[in-house]
Amino acid sequence: MLQSLISLSDQDVECVIDTVRDWCSQHHCTIESRRGRLALTTAVDLIQMKGFREALPLELSKRLDGPIADRDPQ
Repeated sequence: MLQSLISLSDQDVECVIDTVRDWCSQHHCTIESRRGRLALTTAVDLIQMKGFREALPLELSKRLDGPIADRDPQ
């Protein structure tokens, strides 16, 4: 996972970390939790594949929120 972050620009790393911290805070989990690691991996994938910087919080929520994600244990 950290190897994926190394390939990003400093701006993208900051965007990913800030977005994932906010998402984790809203979902009452930590980055180190199972859901937090999933959020981090998903955010890195979104940045690498599509360059979603401005829309990253919205895209991350679209991918991770919902009935299936809510049943996933922390």
